[in-house]
Amino acid sequence: MTKSPIGGNRSGRKLGQKVKKGKLKASSRRWLERHINDPYVQRAQLEGYRARAAFKLLEIDEKHKILAGARRIIDLGAAPGSWSQIAAKVTNSTDADPRVAAIDFLEMDPIPGVRFLQMDFLDPEAPDRLKEAIGGTPDLVISDMAAPTTGHRQTDHLRTMHLCEVAAHFAVDVLAEGGHFLAKTFQGGTERELLNMLKQNFRQVIHVKPASSRAESVEMFLLAKGFKGRRATETEEPAEDAATE
Repeated sequence: MTKSPIGGNRSGRKLGQKVKKGKLKASSRRWLERHINDPYVQRAQLEGYRARAAFKLLEIDEKHKILAGARRIIDLGAAPGSWSQIAAKVTNSTDADPRVAAIDFLEMDPIPGVRFLQMDFLDPEAPDRLKEAIGGTPDLVISDMAAPTTGHRQTDHLRTMHLCEVAAHFAVDVLAEGGHFLAKTFQGGTERELLNMLKQNFRQVIHVKPASSRAESVEMFLLAKGFKGRRATETEEPAEDAATE
C-alpha cells in the first residue's frame, strides 16, 4: 500500500533545508530548496526509485488496479525510469524475457528487463519499433510525456495534449482487450474529440490527480480502463463520462 508522507519523512533527512546563496538565481534556488525538501523525493531515494513520479503511478494503481495482472507494459516518455522500474517488477520482466518496452528522446540508464529506445515518440518509426521491442501484446500503455515548457500556459497545454492524443491512438492500436491506458495531461480541458474516442474504445474514462502530484502543478492523468478491443463499434454503449478524482 502506498501512503503519503505525513509530518516528516522516512529518509531521516530533516525537512526545511535551505540552499546557500551563491551564483544561483533566486528562482533556481527556490526550486532546489523545494526539491531537496520534498518528502516524495526523499522517499524515492530511500526506496530506490529514480524519481518521485513513481508514487504517482503507485497511488493511481492502489485505487484503480491497473498494474494487477499486467504481463507486458509500454512506457512512453520513460526517462529517468521510475515507471519502468515498477513495470519491470510487476511483469517479472528480465533481460532474457523482456516484457517492458520504454521510449524517450532523453538518455536513460539501463533497467533490467526493460528494452529502451532513445528516440522521439513522434518519429514515424517509433510505433513499430516499440511493437517489436515488447515482443507481444501489451496489457497497459503508460505515458508520462510532456512537451518542453515554453512558459506560455496555453501553448504548453496544447503541445502536451497533442502528445496525449498520439499516445491514446497508439494505445488503441496495440493494447490487448481489457487493457488500460494512462497518460499525463494538463488542467485546462481535455480535447472533446480525444475523450469521445477513448469513451468509444474503453469501458471507463476518468481524470485522476494523485496526492503525490504537487498541489500547484497543473498536471493530471487521463485514465482509460477496459479496452473493448479493436472490433468495438459505434453501436456499443458509450463509456462513463470522464470525471475528476
